[in-house]
Amino acid sequence: EFEAKMRVIQKFFVASMLMWAIPIAILYAFNHNMLPGASNLSPYSGTLVSGFLAVISVNVIIAFYIYLAMREPADKHEPDPKFVAEAKASINQPTGDAQQSSQAVKKEQ
Repeated sequence: EFEAKMRVIQKFFVASMLMWAIPIAILYAFNHNMLPGASNLSPYSGTLVSGFLAVISVNVIIAFYIYLAMREPADKHEPDPKFVAEAKASINQPTGDAQQSSQAVKKEQ
């Protein structure tokens, strides 16, 4: 169980670092003309393209992280039976506020 938690934390850490590093690298590469064709763009176009690619890269990383999270086995978790029983009981139990508000509505009618 500890190993599974560590894998999840590791995936989260790697995704977080990539969401920080890749957009910075894209912006740096465009600003220093490291990409082919980047020097042919006007400063305005270069800023727009680099910003757009940086935003797209973050979204791709988020989508990949969600994909990895969805692949995690979900059959390991079972809710605590005591908690489930208490939750069901609390749903069926009327609260004092609800009774007071329903009585106020009846008085208005």
